[in-house]
Amino acid sequence: QVQLVESGGGLVQPGGSLRLSCAASGFTFSSYAMSWYRQAPGKERELVARITSNDGSTNYADSVKGRFTISRDNAKNTVYLQMNSLKPEDTAVYYCRTTILIRNYWGQGTQVTVSS
Repeated sequence: QVQLVESGGGLVQPGGSLRLSCAASGFTFSSYAMSWYRQAPGKERELVARITSNDGSTNYADSVKGRFTISRDNAKNTVYLQMNSLKPEDTAVYYCRTTILIRNYWGQGTQVTVSS
């Protein structure tokens, strides 16, 4: 079965960096686009970044452009989110997601807290 397991979250000071990982299993990872979403308390879940399966093209939410980088390692079945210059407003639970045959699969999420 499809499994997505996020890791790498934690508490970081403003201006700091974190790298999130999402380990995938149960499907042909290299064949599917992967996305990172986040959900802050009291807010809707929002798309942060997406990477395609074929040419590795990426797109980002305006709020994270220039600070976050999504990448993938198909040999390790893992997608990453490098987050730099973190701000308090980046505080949220971060989820990875893939869509297979119109069904969305989500990981359990990892908490990122940006605070001094």
